[in-house]
Amino acid sequence: MSTLAPNPALRRSFYPWLLTALLLVAFLLNYLDRQAIFAIFPLLQADFGLSSIQLGSLGTAFLWVYAFCNPVCGYLADRIGYKWLIVGSLLVWSGITWATAHVSGYGSLLATRAIMGVSEACYLPAALALIASTHTDRTRSRAIGIHYSGSYLGTILGGSAGGYIASVYGWRWMFAALGIGGIVYAATLAIAIRPNQTVTHSAEIPPPLRASKSLFSKELRSILIVFSLLSLADWAVYAWMPLYLYEHFHLSLASAGFAATFYLKGGSILGVLLGGYVADRWYRKNTRARWLTQAVALLLSAPMFFSLARTASFPILVGCMLCFGICKGAYDCNVMPTLCEIVPANQRSTAFSLVNFAGCLSGGVIAIVAGTLKNTIGLGAVFASLAVVILAGGGILLRTARTQPSISK
Repeated sequence: MSTLAPNPALRRSFYPWLLTALLLVAFLLNYLDRQAIFAIFPLLQADFGLSSIQLGSLGTAFLWVYAFCNPVCGYLADRIGYKWLIVGSLLVWSGITWATAHVSGYGSLLATRAIMGVSEACYLPAALALIASTHTDRTRSRAIGIHYSGSYLGTILGGSAGGYIASVYGWRWMFAALGIGGIVYAATLAIAIRPNQTVTHSAEIPPPLRASKSLFSKELRSILIVFSLLSLADWAVYAWMPLYLYEHFHLSLASAGFAATFYLKGGSILGVLLGGYVADRWYRKNTRARWLTQAVALLLSAPMFFSLARTASFPILVGCMLCFGICKGAYDCNVMPTLCEIVPANQRSTAFSLVNFAGCLSGGVIAIVAGTLKNTIGLGAVFASLAVVILAGGGILLRTARTQPSISK
């Protein structure tokens, strides 16, 4: 059995930041490949005659397979090491993206989304644990935040560039190009990421079921619940905001894909940088800092999310999306650093995989539920109701922060 042990010399070098930058690009490709499909829903609907529920099921198929594979993949990362799980994940999901360009109908399209869920599940728990192991408490939130910006950039490119390329060259060409690019970058990572010279053998990693049970502290349960609640809002936006803007604001396909992703995720890039800096600095004086940063971010984001769902003014909607994105980024960059405070170092990947499992399970539910409710109460009402869910998540984190025993450092 193996786990990554702290290495002070490595942490003092430039390598931790180089590693963060390398994995940022991998995470960008991760989200670009998974999100591009949402920007081309109208094209898929025209080509295959799909219903709204079938379109929503494409998101659900990916998310639920991804969710159920996460705990297994997270445990494997803690047990065998991180590098080759990361590289192999990128290689396989890129191959599946290329295969998506050659699907013949809804069934094969659904199958590629499900298989992609298996391959991408290996990446995030391992990547975050690897970054956390090479950074100290003084830089961990910033490093995780920089890495998370890759997912936001990937979402922006998937919505804007993906929609544009698909409308000009066709959606099949888009998936083929993305797949080939990812395969090339997997080879780059295999060379650039250092061998696991910091791996030490350990007999302390328990079997999978016992490992999961040993992690369920009160604090981790709070993280699981809040991550699940926020994922409802997050994945509703991922899956349905492009179509909402396309129908309600009469934007073009490319413009809707751009607007649905750029303002939210552009704000999130600012949010991870700001939230990471604030949390790292605040943590030096108060070990509750990361909990409080997350709580404040969600409490501020709830009214923004409600407003973006109810306004008929496009400029106001843009402002609300930017503000919500900033708050969401400040939350995201502190999830793994918060886990590092309550989970042993050799179980961090496992712990995050459980959090990711819970979030993706709820995200898969909302992807299909929103599609079902679209023709009854409408997507605007679905988005507005999720603002209450976000507010509840902020309250849970605030209550948990108040129960933390250590107040200052």
